This record gives sequence, structure tokens and C-alpha cells, in this order.
Amino acid sequence: MDAVQGFRDKSVIVTGAGSGIGRAAAIEFAKRGARVLVADINEKRANDVVAEIHALGGVAVAVAGDLSNQNTVEKVVSTSIDVHGGLDVLVNNAGIMDSMSANDEVSIEEWERVIRVNLTAPFLLSRAALPHMLSQGKGAIVNTTSEAGLRGSCAGTPYTVSKHGLIGLTKSDAVMYRNRGIRVNAVAPGGTKTNISVVPIPGNKGPEVLGSYMANVGKIAEAEEVAAAIVFLASDLASDITGVVLPVDGGWSAV
Repeated sequence: MDAVQGFRDKSVIVTGAGSGIGRAAAIEFAKRGARVLVADINEKRANDVVAEIHALGGVAVAVAGDLSNQNTVEKVVSTSIDVHGGLDVLVNNAGIMDSMSANDEVSIEEWERVIRVNLTAPFLLSRAALPHMLSQGKGAIVNTTSEAGLRGSCAGTPYTVSKHGLIGLTKSDAVMYRNRGIRVNAVAPGGTKTNISVVPIPGNKGPEVLGSYMANVGKIAEAEEVAAAIVFLASDLASDITGVVLPVDGGWSAV
């Protein structure tokens, strides 16, 4: 496996790496010489991706667990440092979808679960990773937000709010650490082929309202296309880029 300059021997954490965009990103980082920690709530999927990376001649380790749990967060970060010798890049990619429901249709259970996974987990992971990056004077964080973080017509209330919040976290961290060697950016995917599914609740008006806007989605991206943008933002090629939210959406955000 040929390592592209810039990721050789770098330690990278990718969350939600058991499938979809996270899997594609983990494999791409490994192809470029990184030592990758594959974090996912599904242990089998995480181990399968590690096996794929090993088959390519790469270096990877899996950690399974709920990333909104502080104990899992600490295990992810400590494993990266102990097994791979440090932490250079964090990709907060793990996320779940909502039921596309409007505010008055959302249960408190759905709200709390989506916010916990999509926003609280990236906050906790970034907070845990930052001291290590700061101690070495450099690091890169890439958050996977969504087209739903740029507008209000792509998802239900919990998902939309969580992705707007993740953009806020991205920009806040970019400002706070811009003079300390830490770059923080985000990608905003549009329609992408992943295993995230939407199960609308029968009778709710949210899906009907949103349906009229979805004709603008356009091309459905391959996971590898979004992963390429993530790897770019984490690389030295993006050395002067921080606080950016990069749409990877086939032009949907321009419509």
C-alpha cells in the first residue's frame, strides 16, 4: 500500500466507520498511510472494516460502543493514543436520521436520541481529543454535518437542529483554536448512498411537507465521494482552511 505524503504514520479516528461514509473515509485514510481507529456502535461492522483495511496492508483497530457515552469516548481516544501512538485527525461522522417529523409530532425520546448521537457525541469526542492535539500544536477535526444543516427543508426537526448545531460547533471550535494549530471543518453531504434509513411515522405531516422540496436533491453521491472531501479537509493540502462547511451535494445547496 502506497502512503501519500501527509498521512504516513498519522493517527486518525473515524466514527460511524462501520458503514457508509465513515467506512469509505477509514479505508481512504488507511490507503494513504494513516493508522486508523474504526469507531462504531456495531462491533461486527467495525471489525469487518478493520479486516478490510488489514487486507489492503493497512493499520487499523476497532472500538465499539455508544459514542454519546463518556466512557466510550474516553476508550476511543485512549486507544488511539495507546495503540497508534497519538491522535492527529478526528472525523466526527457517526449519525442517525429522524422520522422526518415536524416539531409538534416529535417525541421527547426521538429528540433526545438524535441530539445525543448527532451533536453531543461530536462535542464529547472533540473535547476529549483537543488536549492531545493542543499538546502537539497541531491537529485536524472534520465533522460530517448535512445539507439539512444548511436549510430547513431536508429532514425532520431533531435531525435538522442537530446538524445546524454541529455547524455551530465546527465554527466555534475553528475560532477558538485557529491560532493554536487546530483546524476544524465540516462536510455537508446531500443525498448519499449509505445504510441510514428513514422510517416516517404514518399520519405525520412532516414527510408530506418535506416531500415537495426533495425534487432538488439531484444526483445521489457514492460514499467515496464524500470521503474524498473529508480526507482533503484533514490533509495538509487544506492547511489554510478552517471554519469551512463544504457542501458535497451535487450542487443541491446552489439551487
